[in-house]
Amino acid sequence: MRYTLLALMATCITLNTLAQRPASFDGLGMNLGNLSRLSDAKTRSISPENFSGGKGQGGMSDPVSQKGQRNVANAASQARDLGRGWKVNPFIIVEKGETITIAEMEGPGAIQQIWMTPTGNWRYSILRFYWDDEKEPSVEVPVGDFFGMGWGEYAPLNSLPVTVNPGSAFNCYWKMPFRKRCRVTLENLNRDESMRLYYQINYTLTSVGEDEAYFHAQFRRSNPTKGSLHTILDGVQGKGHYVGTYMAIGVNNNGWWGEGEIKFFLDGDTTYPTIAGTGTEDYFCGSYNFENQKTRQYQEFSTAYAGLHQVIRPNGLYQSQQAFGMYRWHIMDPVRFEKDLRINIQDLGWRSGGRYYPQQSDIATVAYWYQREPHAPFPKLPSKDELEVPR
Repeated sequence: MRYTLLALMATCITLNTLAQRPASFDGLGMNLGNLSRLSDAKTRSISPENFSGGKGQGGMSDPVSQKGQRNVANAASQARDLGRGWKVNPFIIVEKGETITIAEMEGPGAIQQIWMTPTGNWRYSILRFYWDDEKEPSVEVPVGDFFGMGWGEYAPLNSLPVTVNPGSAFNCYWKMPFRKRCRVTLENLNRDESMRLYYQINYTLTSVGEDEAYFHAQFRRSNPTKGSLHTILDGVQGKGHYVGTYMAIGVNNNGWWGEGEIKFFLDGDTTYPTIAGTGTEDYFCGSYNFENQKTRQYQEFSTAYAGLHQVIRPNGLYQSQQAFGMYRWHIMDPVRFEKDLRINIQDLGWRSGGRYYPQQSDIATVAYWYQREPHAPFPKLPSKDELEVPR
């Protein structure tokens, strides 16, 4: 009996010690609270100076032996007096109508940060992300819209997952796990000019848990809206959670334009949604027309989770219409779904007699969400002419 009791006590002590011992850290989900924790995750980075992301393979381009080879030593002339390792190939050229692979990674792992500064028309440059062995992309968005710059004009944006800094520095911190591999491509739809791209994709090689879903982003445009309704997302099948909306709206009438409600139809909802908002500026975490009561002007703002970061005002000549860019990130309040998801937003203003006015605005959105694969096919991306922003 005595030995049995001692054995039982020893077992309890061992179990208690194991319970107190912290689990191994995979290096994902970084924040100030876990920044001090050590991990076996491997840090890697892909840029024009290291296309493969391989260990010890950065800055190897030779301005002498590789001079003239396309996308291999684009700054060969500038570095000719210094040699290898001295900013020989800091950018790539994406030719007219070309699609190139800008990153390939073997998993498991996760993208943790992306920086890029594309030239040219940001609506004509299409980003696509492919997870594991999928044939259809999980992300298909014009590069400007993906980073909240749908109107092709710079505006400062300062949020947790997306920042846009002077002069055209696009950054995102969305967590993007993958299990087998990841491929990122960029297509230049512009048939008139090539584009220059500086970029860096920082990622980590580590284990990916069973409960980790895949990142998705989809672009849609209604120009103009039909029936005063814009579909943000439709046809999503499977289990996941919705994490954000970017919206660019060009208004084709005078007066206040943001009375429309957003609707989230979850898991079999048909006519009526589970989540119904109370107005456009309310959903984007503003109030009362985004108006500064002292200046009687729209007031831009950019915060961690929501913002009206861009207000484009008419200039009295060719820029005749007002336009707006705004975002709402569901980081602290993800919209979870088990089977399916559909989202739309109404396009409403005011008319005489205190009545809602069904508008015909130009609305473009990007929906951001996580889900298990496989995902439902995306609708066909609009053509170059249908993407154009005539400003």
